[in-house]
Amino acid sequence: MKKISIYFIALCVVSLSSCDVQSQSKLGNILKQIPAGGNPTTTEIGLGIKQALELGTSHGADLLSAKDGFLGNAAVKILFPPEAQKVEKTLRSVGLNSLADNVVTSLNRAAEDAAKEAKPIFLAAIKQMTIADATNILLGNKDAATQYFKRVTTSQLMQKFSPVITNSLSKVGATKYWGDAAAQYNKIPLVKPVSTDLSAYVAEKAIDGMFYQVAQEELKIRDNIGARSTTLLQKVFGYADKNK
Repeated sequence: MKKISIYFIALCVVSLSSCDVQSQSKLGNILKQIPAGGNPTTTEIGLGIKQALELGTSHGADLLSAKDGFLGNAAVKILFPPEAQKVEKTLRSVGLNSLADNVVTSLNRAAEDAAKEAKPIFLAAIKQMTIADATNILLGNKDAATQYFKRVTTSQLMQKFSPVITNSLSKVGATKYWGDAAAQYNKIPLVKPVSTDLSAYVAEKAIDGMFYQVAQEELKIRDNIGARSTTLLQKVFGYADKNK
């Protein structure tokens, strides 16, 4: 039975989501039977890292996709693009504070809307993770998982986020607000007209925000024993603690 269980885990280690509901339930029962003591097997390391990243990325996406997930978090709040900060400064200097505020709010609302799409993208990255990837993450630097995501998902995230961001910018009024702001600024004598690709900018900042949140979740599990909510996480990351 033990050999069958290990074989079954190996089949599902690519991702819990690749199994049907009945198989997931069966796998869940097997995971509960994993002994707490001793060093983890390579299979347990793979499962533990995947479980940790599924929990972390899901929680991070939920936080950022909530209202004010970006706007209310100074660490990820999206401001005027660097090349357009002079636009904001000029608009505020001539009494157009509400227009500038509307731009900032709408950029962050678009990012919050796009963050809802992050889960399946990160889960797909977790699915393709190998045992070697998982071991390197477990025994690597404190941001090893975040760096893994940056390496394997950045281009895909940008490709998939861009149309979502474009639609979101239009839906929340960012395109209009930015157009109004740029038009008002460009009317000011002697200024150099500003043109910014908002979709690309917000998509990039939204992805940066996701990576930041994933890094925070990764640190919790690595540094906070109380955040290791399952026997598997306790065993796997306890092993990592001993091998630092």
